[in-house]
Amino acid sequence: MTDGRSWEGNWKMRLYERVRERGYDSLTAFAEARPTASLVALAEELGPDDIAGVQVFGGLLAEAERRKQVTRFVRGLLVRELSQRLPNGWPTVLDDDSRLKVAVALGTWFAHTPETHKERVDKAGDSLLATSPPPGWLPRGPDDELLLTLLPDEEA
Repeated sequence: MTDGRSWEGNWKMRLYERVRERGYDSLTAFAEARPTASLVALAEELGPDDIAGVQVFGGLLAEAERRKQVTRFVRGLLVRELSQRLPNGWPTVLDDDSRLKVAVALGTWFAHTPETHKERVDKAGDSLLATSPPPGWLPRGPDDELLLTLLPDEEA
């Protein structure tokens, strides 16, 4: 966790220098090599004292916007949330405890979704709750077949 130094100096340059030091030409490539890691985990890998998860988020979103791949970025956010909140995959039964975990994952996903995609994400979340995926389903990347069905690559 950072101690407040994340915003000191040219943090964007620092972020991209760290990415290049690890052999990647983009923040997206770095993140996609770790598709289930949280944004905080990515930040800690790049600089536990001076890179924050919100900076990684902003960089990934900016790259996605330039590449016209925001929908793919949004699917990737869900992969990261589900990996953190449901490490054993989609629950077999949506009892009170598991429904809460699913709701937190979907709610956090929605909260981090760019405004342009909120309506689509809301519908995708409703669809997941209405027709549960197979028990144990846990996407390992943004190109998961079910995720592509829920949020196809049509830029909003």
